[in-house]
Amino acid sequence: MPSVIEGYSYDVFISYRQKDNRHDCWVTEFVDQLKGELETTFKEEISVYFDENPVDGLLEIHSVDKSLEDKLKCLVFIPVISHTYCDKKSYAWQHELCIFNKLAKEDKFGRDIKLFNRNVASRILPVRIHDLDPDDNSSLEKELGGTLRSIDFIYRSAGVNRPLRADENHPQDNLNKTYYRDQINKVANAIKQIISVMKSGPDLNYINQVNTSVELFSEDIPEKSIAVLPFVNMSSEKDQDYFCDGLAEEIIHTLAHNEDLKVISRTSAFAFKDKLEDIRDIGRKLGVATLLEGSIRKSGSRLRTTVQLIKVEDGSHIWSERYDREVKDVFDLQDEISHSILDSLKVKLLGKKKPAVAKLHSDNQEAYNLYLKGTYHWQLLTAEGYSVAAECFEQALQIDPNYAHAYMGLAYVTGYSTVWGNIPPNVGWPKINQYINKVLEMDPKSADAYSGLAGLNVYYHWNWREAEKYFKLALQINPNASQIHLDYSNYFTFTGRHSEAVSEAKRAQELDPFSIYINTYTGFAFEYAGQFDNAIEEYKRTLAINPNYYLTHYHLGRAYLSKRMLREAITEYELAVELSAGTPLTVSVLAQAYHLSGKKDEAMKLLDGLLLKSETEYVPGTTIYLIYHTQGEHDAALMWLKRACKEHDTLLPWFRAHPILIQEGSDYMKLLKEAGLNYQD
Repeated sequence: MPSVIEGYSYDVFISYRQKDNRHDCWVTEFVDQLKGELETTFKEEISVYFDENPVDGLLEIHSVDKSLEDKLKCLVFIPVISHTYCDKKSYAWQHELCIFNKLAKEDKFGRDIKLFNRNVASRILPVRIHDLDPDDNSSLEKELGGTLRSIDFIYRSAGVNRPLRADENHPQDNLNKTYYRDQINKVANAIKQIISVMKSGPDLNYINQVNTSVELFSEDIPEKSIAVLPFVNMSSEKDQDYFCDGLAEEIIHTLAHNEDLKVISRTSAFAFKDKLEDIRDIGRKLGVATLLEGSIRKSGSRLRTTVQLIKVEDGSHIWSERYDREVKDVFDLQDEISHSILDSLKVKLLGKKKPAVAKLHSDNQEAYNLYLKGTYHWQLLTAEGYSVAAECFEQALQIDPNYAHAYMGLAYVTGYSTVWGNIPPNVGWPKINQYINKVLEMDPKSADAYSGLAGLNVYYHWNWREAEKYFKLALQINPNASQIHLDYSNYFTFTGRHSEAVSEAKRAQELDPFSIYINTYTGFAFEYAGQFDNAIEEYKRTLAINPNYYLTHYHLGRAYLSKRMLREAITEYELAVELSAGTPLTVSVLAQAYHLSGKKDEAMKLLDGLLLKSETEYVPGTTIYLIYHTQGEHDAALMWLKRACKEHDTLLPWFRAHPILIQEGSDYMKLLKEAGLNYQD
């Protein structure tokens, strides 16, 4: 049985010394118990590689079993750490642990994975059955590059140092006070956390792992401009990170509604989380005159919050304040602090009454955590990411049925799934309309909801006048919403108003300078205006911020293809396919480039794969149209374009507007106009 992720041989590899299993079969029993626990932990079947008769005791002069290297292509590696495992001459150490450690560091995920809660976990998950000698412990930590963190199955009593067994369920007799079943459950849950992250796509954390050393601003910085940095958790309890981030996000959300103030979006402000950079450098890179930073310390039932408003030019404090409060309801406290800060900013910075806006969060911490997790996933722009995100938003709504932002999250997920996922537009967009109406029932002044209605008219109804009306309304409510400015830019691109498209994209870029999505689609505005060199420059600059974002590679490839730079286009498209786990649009453009470069067999293989996929799930008709059109198969191309028109394929406005993809006066253009995709109406 293969891995749940394509390209890997197994999900879990068990590594051990044979002598640790020979006497009482401890490892065999552990593997059997773990397999049973994995069956109840995962919805799908998880493959485990375990060789009950491993080669052991090989020296450096012996040859390596090459087949083992393929088996080591796994997601999680579990070494059973014993008295004898850390023998550098043993087969398990040399040819399993060390080899996997090297392979994992070099593959697309990396050895260390950032989990949904932002903690980092290694794909090497040690299970320890003995306390180790200091030298062995040191060797292991040197190989792993850090402190040994293991799940222990050690039975401890006076003078005893042996493995804990499954039938020993009297923790009062064990100095560790540990149940065997609980430890098995910990292993299974740790595996699930790691694999869930990896299934969501390569480089899950691209949003946070940006290169903040890139210089973005050279123009004058407006005096009334601010970035709110993530608050520092000074408490010993790490669960206060949630409160710290929530407070900073609440302030951003409230400030953003003031049209006289430039407010940097969360993505870019939070790119500096846990980075020790000079406050003046951060302000310069974000293009703001002032920064708000703070810290929170919890002691028992008391919270002490300190905030400072800093002038970027010289690093001086404009003002600072300390708030000491009793913790009874953390969300009420969060609102109180947020409003107190706004009252101070009103005098020093805003010069007018603060706007009344809806709360960003749910009053239920679990629901809010699910919302944050869902938001994190949908921005991956992969089918797997959308699936996880939708599940998170739905769970949040089960906990808090009046959570407007969770409904908005479902609208985003469903909309993007019609492009990058597998939801048919004529199924997805009516659902989006329902979600948006639910949001407006709870929050009639939701800028995101009105932007969603604009998107509904752009991508599904093709009603351009209604779309612009809703975009204008959304930006009146929240003039600092970078995503809405970007969506408005796309609207201008589709309707041929390219100078306005570039202007709106640049505004979005100013508000969220380290967002790789926004930077990518600033290049998009140039590309669709036919300014391919400017587009390529924007895409390359975006890749300097983060080189692992597949949409940037996709668009850069298309800009190269537009200039007939086939070799460069193929390189970018191949990266886009790999990083997106084979999203249909990236596969279709790679097939197009292969065909144009003479690699027609490779192109046909990709087309056959899409056609096969379309038999069991939704594949945008435009993607298959593109390949047939490139191959000169006019009738087949027209058939798939008709299907796309019937379904109101979300990609059609993108194809219609591109200066090369669909030419004026063609049969294809006539079909689009007959279907209602006419920008003059």
